[in-house]
Amino acid sequence: MIELKVELGERSYPIWIGTGLLNQPGVFDPFLGQADVMIVTDDVVGPLYLETFKAAIGEGSRRVESVVLPEGEAHKTMATLGQVLDRLIEQRYARDSVLVTLGGGVVGDIGGFAAATYQRGIRFIQVPTTLLAQVDSSVGGKTGVNHPRGKNMIGAFHQPMAVIMDMATLETLPDRELSAGLAEVVKYGLICDAEFFTWLEAHADDLVGRDPEALQYAIRRSCEVKAGIVAADELERGRRALLNLGHTYGHAIEHCIGYGEWLHGEAVAAGMCMAVEFSVQLGQAAPAELERTRALLARLNLPVKPPKITTDAFRAAMSIDKKVIAGEIRLVLLRGIGAAYVTSDYPSDEMVRLLDQQLGH
Repeated sequence: MIELKVELGERSYPIWIGTGLLNQPGVFDPFLGQADVMIVTDDVVGPLYLETFKAAIGEGSRRVESVVLPEGEAHKTMATLGQVLDRLIEQRYARDSVLVTLGGGVVGDIGGFAAATYQRGIRFIQVPTTLLAQVDSSVGGKTGVNHPRGKNMIGAFHQPMAVIMDMATLETLPDRELSAGLAEVVKYGLICDAEFFTWLEAHADDLVGRDPEALQYAIRRSCEVKAGIVAADELERGRRALLNLGHTYGHAIEHCIGYGEWLHGEAVAAGMCMAVEFSVQLGQAAPAELERTRALLARLNLPVKPPKITTDAFRAAMSIDKKVIAGEIRLVLLRGIGAAYVTSDYPSDEMVRLLDQQLGH
């Protein structure tokens, strides 16, 4: 088992990466103690792993309840959050209880937000079962739900006690979901680790083919990068914004075509290509770096172009992104692979030109 750590002083927590952790009694004992446990999962992951997880945490020796949510980004809403809170209240869970999120990014975000708000905050553990959740959303304490007008517009920073990843759960992950997770892996190479990006180019086929050693290294390196960035800028007042590479465009794609039509990682992949192309258009990155980015994402079975959306609708969606400050849309752009920066200082007419070119393709 690999152990990493998110360094946040008294609120520091471990990231465990291993295989078969859900089948090992005692793995969760250091974090649960004798606390009552509420498990939040969904109707895809639940049938696969809920009973196994209950046995691992000793269901017979503690109070364990669960709430099974509908699967998918379309259900990442206040109404679904209400189902979790209703369950906690109905079962009279106290402030010393522990909530566990067992599932992908949607489950982690909703369950984490419930933990952040129930009785003004209870402890929780992330048990991510998708690659995207393992390399990104489970680490860093971002929780929340979508609003009809924008993605992740309602939420809170609430750090987990631990993030425990069982790579065996990836065996049941559909190929499309695996590729969506790899988009976030590529992001780490683009923003700050050119050597890792080159490694991904050399091992793209291994990753798509689910080679265990390649996947484990990709997960480990991604978590190392994210843990370091979160430790330096927990509340995203500076460097952590780099993690949004491709996300302003990607969130606009998801909003415009409807949540769930494209997976989050698919939208981010197309969004990263748009960000790199804009960087080239502004004379910051080299055209060859755009080609490398597109080629790698295509090998990982990810889209490199956005769907057809009107420029006006796309710009409207970008304008309500939570990264907008003082009316300015902040973008993460590249000076080169491994050298990202955040800016709102770019020619707006050049942005419109990019959108017209990309969205009318």
